[in-house]
Amino acid sequence: MEKIKIGYAMTGSFCTLDKSIGEMAKLAEEGCDILPIMSENAYSISTRFGKASEIVTRVENIANKSVIHTVNSAEPIGPRKMCDLLIVAPCTGNTLSKIALGITDTPVTMAVKSQLRIGAPVLLCVATNDALGASAENIGKLLNRKNMYFVPFSQDDPQNKPNSLVAYFDLIQQAAQAALEGKQMQPIFA
Repeated sequence: MEKIKIGYAMTGSFCTLDKSIGEMAKLAEEGCDILPIMSENAYSISTRFGKASEIVTRVENIANKSVIHTVNSAEPIGPRKMCDLLIVAPCTGNTLSKIALGITDTPVTMAVKSQLRIGAPVLLCVATNDALGASAENIGKLLNRKNMYFVPFSQDDPQNKPNSLVAYFDLIQQAAQAALEGKQMQPIFA
C-alpha cells in the first residue's frame, strides 16, 4: 500500500468516526498518501462522540493535509487524478442513497462522482440503521455498478436494530487492496 494515493471520505455516522479515523491512521502508517474529505455534517457537527473541531484536527494531523469539505474543492479529485482509490468510511444510508441515484450535493458525493468519472475505484464502508430497509435497494444497485466495492459488513445488533448494517472497519485495508486489483473482497456479508 506504500505510496498509494487514497481519498479518505467520512460522513455523519458519528458513532463510527473514531473507528474510521483509526483505520485511516493505519493506512497512513503503511505509507499511503491520505487525502481527507468530509461531508459538511461530519466536518461541522459536534456530538456526544466528539467535538467537530477536534475530529477535524485529528484527521488533518494524520493526513498532514487540510480536509476537503466543500463541493467545489472535491470536484477536481477525478480530473486531477488525486486518488488511486477513494474510500468512504463511514458511508451513511443517506450518502449511499445519493451515490446510487447520482446526487452530488455534498463534498463526499462529489468526490465519488469525480473518482468514478475517470474509472477509478471507490470503496464503501457502510454504517447505517436502514441498510436492510430503505437503503437495501441502493446497496443492490451499487453492488452492480462498475468500480464500486464494499468493505464486508454484517448486522451489528439484529435483535434491537434488525435493519442495521455496519462494515468491519478493521477490514478496510484488505478491502482496499482488493478494490485496487478490481476485486470485491469476499464474503461481503458475514
